[in-house]
Amino acid sequence: MSAGVKRGGLFNTAEIKILICYILSTIDDPVPVNMLANVLNFEGIANAFEVSDAVVSLYKSGKIAQTDEKEDTYVITNSGREIAGTLNSSLSFSVKEKAYSATIKMMSRFKNAKSTDFEITKEDTGTYITCSALDGTKPFFSIKLLVTDEAQANHIKEKFLSDPSNIYCELIELLTKQD
Repeated sequence: MSAGVKRGGLFNTAEIKILICYILSTIDDPVPVNMLANVLNFEGIANAFEVSDAVVSLYKSGKIAQTDEKEDTYVITNSGREIAGTLNSSLSFSVKEKAYSATIKMMSRFKNAKSTDFEITKEDTGTYITCSALDGTKPFFSIKLLVTDEAQANHIKEKFLSDPSNIYCELIELLTKQD
């Protein structure tokens, strides 16, 4: 069950549980654990299946609590926070730092996905993507682009998801700067 785990990654279920508690205790927001499992696997820190098993075990033991069943998000409980505080020194600094950094990026993307909307359409004149940044349910910024194909539309979607507020700021600056 170590598929995808790089040298220096975690192979021990107890260490994976401690890492999950550490991450949840350092992130103030509910964390989508399926995304977390994939990120930890992608970064070579821990196998996604083992992370999922550790989450189930932590949930059953009351160390973490589910906040949203639909989004599959979890938060740390007080007993989980104690474990993170007491045992986090058993994890290497590099593993904690790499996992924390990857989780922060994942959470930013997760939040951006909730505050954006995309529509890819095929019309007579070509393929279009409309990217919108939302304020609640209303778009405060939308842009419609003619693209070469659906693959390019999906690439633009991924770039927009990475930092929609920066795109908005740069566009406003470009449109309002004095010549």
